[in-house]
Amino acid sequence: MEINKLSRRRFMHTVIWGVMASIIVVGSAAGLGRATKNFTSALTDKPDVAIYLLLPEEEIHKTTVLRDGETEKHYLAETKDGPKLVILKMGEKEWYVSSIESLRE
Repeated sequence: MEINKLSRRRFMHTVIWGVMASIIVVGSAAGLGRATKNFTSALTDKPDVAIYLLLPEEEIHKTTVLRDGETEKHYLAETKDGPKLVILKMGEKEWYVSSIESLRE
């Protein structure tokens, strides 16, 4: 009967792969957590980014702030269908789209 001994080389190989796997798992979890935090803060704190997240179907290329208030912001948005006036309002906790109006070029 043969007994397999754990050599120093095999032990170090196993430890190195274990450490690398742990780093990958922790790094991935941290990256996903940070991305989720950024999306949440974009909808609550940063309306300039929120306009892109709230209107993905409009395919917004460029935005210009026309009026900047504490509870309401007006934007000129260049979309796939031409320029549009987008009004964002602050709700209880986050920004939401109040209205979208198409403009002539």
